[in-house]
Amino acid sequence: MATLSRPTPSQATALWPPWGRRLGSLEGISYQLKYSKHASRLQASYKGLEPLYDDGYQKAKDLDYYYQALGELVEHDSGPARWFCPIDAGSPIEGAPLMLYLPGVDGMGMGLFMHHKALGRIFELRCMHIPFHDRMPFEELVTMVEDAVTKEHATSPNKPIYLLGNSFGGCLALSVAARNPHIDLILVLVNPATSFENSDIQQLLSVFSPFSDHACMAITALLNYNIDNEVDMAVSSMINGKHPLEAINRLTNNMSSFLKHSNILEKIPEDILRWKMKLIKQAASYANYRLQSVQAEVLLLISCADRLLPSKAEANRLQKLLPKCKIYFFENHGHSLLLEYGVHVSSIIKCADLYRHSRCYHRVFDFIPPSATELKEVDKASCDLRFRTCPVMYSTMEDGTVVRGLAGVPDHGPVLLVGNHMLLGIELISLAAEFLRRKQVVVRGIAHPLLFPNKTRAWSEGHDFFDFLNLWGGVPLKYRYIYELLAAGEFLLLYPGGHREALHCKGEEHRLFWPAQTEFVRMAAQFNATIVPFGVVGEDDLLEILCTFDDIRNAPFGKELMQAYSNHLKLREVDHEVFFPGLYLKMPGRFYYRFGKPIPTRGRQDVLTDRQAASDLYLHVKSEVEGIISYLLEKRVEDKYRSLISRMLYQAARGPNCEVPAFDP
Repeated sequence: MATLSRPTPSQATALWPPWGRRLGSLEGISYQLKYSKHASRLQASYKGLEPLYDDGYQKAKDLDYYYQALGELVEHDSGPARWFCPIDAGSPIEGAPLMLYLPGVDGMGMGLFMHHKALGRIFELRCMHIPFHDRMPFEELVTMVEDAVTKEHATSPNKPIYLLGNSFGGCLALSVAARNPHIDLILVLVNPATSFENSDIQQLLSVFSPFSDHACMAITALLNYNIDNEVDMAVSSMINGKHPLEAINRLTNNMSSFLKHSNILEKIPEDILRWKMKLIKQAASYANYRLQSVQAEVLLLISCADRLLPSKAEANRLQKLLPKCKIYFFENHGHSLLLEYGVHVSSIIKCADLYRHSRCYHRVFDFIPPSATELKEVDKASCDLRFRTCPVMYSTMEDGTVVRGLAGVPDHGPVLLVGNHMLLGIELISLAAEFLRRKQVVVRGIAHPLLFPNKTRAWSEGHDFFDFLNLWGGVPLKYRYIYELLAAGEFLLLYPGGHREALHCKGEEHRLFWPAQTEFVRMAAQFNATIVPFGVVGEDDLLEILCTFDDIRNAPFGKELMQAYSNHLKLREVDHEVFFPGLYLKMPGRFYYRFGKPIPTRGRQDVLTDRQAASDLYLHVKSEVEGIISYLLEKRVEDKYRSLISRMLYQAARGPNCEVPAFDP
């Protein structure tokens, strides 16, 4: 029986030519909550991963590569079940947790090939391979994975271990978790085969098994090789804005790859195929019997268009039985989810708050910067907002000169960006994306805790606002988080007006609702951070409120309704809360941002010891923001491309990606 060892690179090559030549070392990271170690801890988690790093998804290999690998394996593969590390995964970041990939009933460890680089950057990735001719019983396969898990746990008891199980591999992962509830496991299950008994496949087998081995062969082909809804995927991609030629090209390439390599099945003995189907039946029964013992965190990646297994219904059943279960649905994808384009497993794990280096998830120290693909996905989700508002940004140099762009903002942290909220905080997405695109800087937003819900069900049709906050490293408003981020030299985005400013009433579009406390200037001074005041204005603020807070409060039972609303959301200042019974969209205008002259706090120890000095600095920052807002309101009337129609005409003549001019600063 194969066990998980740490072979040298040459030994790894011998185990798995030509794909397995790397086994990364395991270097644990101490995550003790001591502020003196904040900077080194955050740098350790970022090591080797700069913002917009290449996760491999935009240059993913096609299915022809996968089928060629399968053909070679079927023809030449021998030996026992084993582990390998794919060379195209690269080297993981320091202290990366271990991820074990457990394949489908085919046993091919190459089933994760489209995700090798993305997962290999943030995990120490190892893939399980079960040769076709291997007849290892299911319980021995469970023991093999269990041995790997227990050995890793003994080496690094404070680090989680990830099990990524695909179909049959999902049954393996659940079985191991049930037998080891004391080990910190995180299960990522892709269309788990626990529903095998209720599938059409099982019914077909019961009809044909006494008569023909060819039925078993055909069903196994569907389970392992067929991308069963390529046409649906092509149509969906065109509806979502893909160019028709690109969608058709992808469809023809995938289908031709499958047809070209369909002779793989002819090389597989029929008795092996029958054994595989018997194995998956045993796996489903074994895992289902032990579900009540699973204590691990579970993330289900479920295909709603799975024509082989009733995966969507099974996900609903599993969520009721597993105490820590989240579901991520894929509306237009089929059973072979990991082989389909547009599925970014690493991003989903981050959005679900499941990527961590130690036993407890920490929003500051477990953060991974956004990749190039994640920026592209957020841009796609916010393209309508960007089209309507065409944001333009200005900044102020140290000599007071205002320039277009972000040149006046410091390149290195710690930096505290302090400004005003627009209605519903709709300026946040463009601001964070522009900093990442122009300066390769991640702006860590400080937001209300309500914006960080524990979502147990999500859908794959684009990132929502909550996913955006997670991918960009947003943290709930707690002084501990601000302290930790400043200590680590990060860029922070702070809105002192909070939800009161983001939910302002009619006529309050450009007012500041800042509290009297001066904590943020004290914390900035403690870490020698640079404060950058900024302001933003839009049209005005793009959405119109139907009723004000006073309208609701003065209505019959309105005061009681507002009190219940405030208690439910746990918001402060009940007398000034805002309740929106409805909004409607205004005629699109343009968003204008300006970042003021940086205010250094180095050497301002008086701010820490003198209350008056802290108050003076606080009022100075506030007056700067108010002055910037007035400046933008005055200057935007000079912008001849302020209206949507004029911008559309400009871009029609010069291309949709050209930079639209604005007012001269």
